[in-house]
Amino acid sequence: MRRIRQVQPMIGQAWTGRHVVLLHCTLNNQFIDLFKSYHAPTEPPRENCAETLSQLLSIGYRIHAITPISPNQIQYFLVLE
Repeated sequence: MRRIRQVQPMIGQAWTGRHVVLLHCTLNNQFIDLFKSYHAPTEPPRENCAETLSQLLSIGYRIHAITPISPNQIQYFLVLE
């Protein structure tokens, strides 16, 4: 019988590299959705998009791009290095 050894993640291991977050909001400052890379540090998003953006900036993210994705939606592309 062949045994497969599964690698267990190390708790507390620092993640290196960049983290990416895509924040979708309405033009009326309402939160729609948040997409992130697997290990990106975030806090729970708020209904108020400006507050969610403020939380991400306080963690250390920088705005890389802002893009309209529909007539009433905007996407913030944030990067943490």
